[in-house]
Amino acid sequence: MKFSARDPFLAALLTAGLSVGALTAAITWGWLGRDLGHGSDFCEALRADLINQPANTWSNLGFVLAGLAIGWRARGHHELMGSTVTLFACVVVLLGPASAAMHATGTQIGKHLDLTSMFLLASFTCAYALKRLLGLSEFKFVALFIAALIGSELIYLTVGEVPVLLHAGNAAFAVLLLVTLISEVAIWRRTKNLPAAKAGAAAVGALALAFAVWLLDQGIWCDPNSLLQAHAIWHLLCAASAFLLFDYYLAEESTQKSCGTNVCSSIGGRT
Repeated sequence: MKFSARDPFLAALLTAGLSVGALTAAITWGWLGRDLGHGSDFCEALRADLINQPANTWSNLGFVLAGLAIGWRARGHHELMGSTVTLFACVVVLLGPASAAMHATGTQIGKHLDLTSMFLLASFTCAYALKRLLGLSEFKFVALFIAALIGSELIYLTVGEVPVLLHAGNAAFAVLLLVTLISEVAIWRRTKNLPAAKAGAAAVGALALAFAVWLLDQGIWCDPNSLLQAHAIWHLLCAASAFLLFDYYLAEESTQKSCGTNVCSSIGGRT
């Protein structure tokens, strides 16, 4: 097996090793601060053990596996998304340890890491969709990604609770995903790419199902002492959605790379 310095799988693997290792050390030695019970909103009873919520914690390995799978698949398609695919694979990996930090420790830092990882993913999908829709340069894509990330953090830190979504951080996450969806639909209307549409529908379907489970976890499905937790299922469905989103990116970028100038020139100013 040969690796290069720009290998997306190697980058995802290093990200996984460093982030999981850092989280393990932080949990073991209490580096994230005092347990404030954060994560208790997500049904599972808090244990008096090293891991507060086992199901909601360990299910986050789904994101790590999804990110590694994206990096592995991207090795053969690096020319389609370039360095962007490496960033995407690493962001998906980071969702796992960051979310686990809150569910395992109940600390304020853990809660913030969880939200930051959500903002990272939503900022990426939003910025990447607008990049392709509007024909933005790599520099503008990075600037938009950073602006969306910082904006989400500021909304979370300055705005209070909101109905249904619990707090403004979740609302910012939802808005970024909505902008992503609208932009991706606009891209598809230009390309009429059936394989991309199928992959995109699968990713959105998995996310919609995940959100339905998330809502039910706040009510009738909540069983604090059950080994099977609906919020853990939410994690796994979201990880599956992220992997399916990569399938969509591959299908959509393949079309734009292979189509003729007469077609591509009308897509976001690309030639």
